[in-house]
Amino acid sequence: MADRCVNEARNLENCNCTYEPCSRKGKCCECLQYHWAHKELPGCLFPKDAEATWDRSLKHFIEVWKDQV
Repeated sequence: MADRCVNEARNLENCNCTYEPCSRKGKCCECLQYHWAHKELPGCLFPKDAEATWDRSLKHFIEVWKDQV
């Protein structure tokens, strides 16, 4: 996607991704498509400490949130 995301600045306010060379920060559609293609979820769906592990797997997501509901 070569087009600039019109919501990029606003999205960055809530983006907790700690992967520094990430080119998808603030571009939620690209981020979601990228991670879902790898059977993962984006970092913004994880609490800060869980995001910092960079484990975006569905298994990790379930483990992190299973006792939170």
